[in-house]
Amino acid sequence: MLEVVQESRPDVIVLDLRAGDAAFNAIEAVMAERPTPILVLQQPGTDPFRALALGALDMSELPAQPNDAFWAELAKKLVLLAQVRVVQHVRGKRNRRRGHDHEPADPGEPPFPLIAIAASLGGPKALAQLLAMMPAQRVAPICICQHISDGFTGGLANWLAVETGHRVAEAKDGEFLEPGQIYVAPSRVHFRVDFPGRVRLDAGPPIQGFRPSCDALLDSVATAFGKRAIGVILTGMGKDGALGLRAIRDRGGRTIAQDEASCVVYGMPREAVLLGAAQEVLSLEKIPMALMRWVVEC
Repeated sequence: MLEVVQESRPDVIVLDLRAGDAAFNAIEAVMAERPTPILVLQQPGTDPFRALALGALDMSELPAQPNDAFWAELAKKLVLLAQVRVVQHVRGKRNRRRGHDHEPADPGEPPFPLIAIAASLGGPKALAQLLAMMPAQRVAPICICQHISDGFTGGLANWLAVETGHRVAEAKDGEFLEPGQIYVAPSRVHFRVDFPGRVRLDAGPPIQGFRPSCDALLDSVATAFGKRAIGVILTGMGKDGALGLRAIRDRGGRTIAQDEASCVVYGMPREAVLLGAAQEVLSLEKIPMALMRWVVEC
């Protein structure tokens, strides 16, 4: 396949994961030798998150009998992916840290700092890299809103847990956040956090076309946690999350946008920077250190 890609230089590649190891080997070879946006088609029994780890940018579920709506949605994704500038990937081993001790909360104020992360295209791999560099023993829970196809959020949480060694799960309505735990926004609902750290999921209308909405999560964290809120916007297309990140900064919290050089798509972070929402603009590898420093200061 690599030879075909090198000769034809396609704008985007679609791979069926039912090809098994051949598909994964193709992704690894293409991203190492001729980086090209890749979308993978998955069915039950395939492993789309392994494909994302190797450099694929997006995924779609392949129905048993694809209809016109499926092909129309796939076409939209391919048009967007064809505009993405991708970089060469070299896959290496990641450090994995385990354990989940945490400090007791102080009554009368937000009981702990809270990290909220927004991501879209290119986000799963960026999240895995970022979280793998974070200590498991930390006083701040982490809430994530990742734009991803409906039905994949549970798989994303499980994959992140395996890749990073952390406790990762889909958020559940009404549960209280726990330091050391990572929460992923479920499909088809908005993920919000109320004081003093209670999860609220709702199926309200999409915000700027998204449900879950990054702005909804970040804005709720700004309101509930104020100066103890820490917001991060990672790689992604569009502008979802910029207003929410600005809300965190306006309420005294700390904010970071991923820099252009380390982004797959410098869309969401760019909008946050233009809005004045980001206190710091950092490469992906420098974000964990800033988060750990701020958690201590909060």
